[in-house]
Amino acid sequence: MTLFSILIALVLEQFRPLRRDNVIYAWVSALAARVEHSFNAGRAEHGRLGWIVMISLLVLPTLLIYWLLGAFSVIAQLVWTILIVYLTLGFRHYSHYFSAIQIALNESNLPEARRLLAEWTRADTSEMDATEIVRIAVERALMTTHHHVFGVFFWLLLPIGPAGAVLYRVAEYLSRGWNMPDHLKDEPFGVFARRAFQLIDWVPARLTAIAFAIVGNFEDAVYAWRNFAHRWRNESEGIILASGSGAMGVRLGTPAEYAPDMPGVDIAALESNPDIEILPGDEPSLRALQSTVGLIWRALLLWILLLLMVSIANWLG
Repeated sequence: MTLFSILIALVLEQFRPLRRDNVIYAWVSALAARVEHSFNAGRAEHGRLGWIVMISLLVLPTLLIYWLLGAFSVIAQLVWTILIVYLTLGFRHYSHYFSAIQIALNESNLPEARRLLAEWTRADTSEMDATEIVRIAVERALMTTHHHVFGVFFWLLLPIGPAGAVLYRVAEYLSRGWNMPDHLKDEPFGVFARRAFQLIDWVPARLTAIAFAIVGNFEDAVYAWRNFAHRWRNESEGIILASGSGAMGVRLGTPAEYAPDMPGVDIAALESNPDIEILPGDEPSLRALQSTVGLIWRALLLWILLLLMVSIANWLG
């Protein structure tokens, strides 16, 4: 039933993808802001309590409805699962940005590519050249696909079904929403949300990296994973981007991003320092954008094949 619900949700999303500003996401965002406002008193334990409340408000009702529907009607339970998968998957949420950036760069329209990337990442892109735009677009596409697709797949396979997908997506949102805004940056309130998601994402991140290695250049992906993943400040991000970099033969990240923090370091000197080994591969180019699309689709097909095998095993069992 899990595989069937995923396939239907993917088809529905191809024809009618959820908007980034849809009502459900806006409601969850407003709820998270209200919980943060109510519980944030400047201590880490308040963040832990707020996280538990937020997860309970969204995950427990999803799980309860799933179990109740299963007791009365398998069809109703399937419909509920499809609905939750449709709401939590995001294969098409941000793909329009990636495609539009690719078109803009193909047309040598650098200002438009900068504008699109800034709208997607909410970062300053005014001084970026084409190579930097491609690199960040590729990195963002790999991480977004992991958080919105592959991570959701893993948690759907657990006995709690769609509640697992809700747990993963809400935890991922809280890890960002309670740490990234200026008024919460470096505050202890978001520490637990960040650590909780690192634990929740520990297995999915490694499975995504393995999938990239299998469908790409396996040897280079494993080499990059083993030798460079630990240099990123975010462990899961390092594993996925290093594996994806090796799988495509495209150099992602920069020495300034994944080298150890050194206060007052000269970035230009750091990047030209021959003693600091950098990721193997070619500089990001327009071709890397197409390679990213191919890698993601092949990894998606691999995940679906694995889900099919699990489903067949369950039916035979």
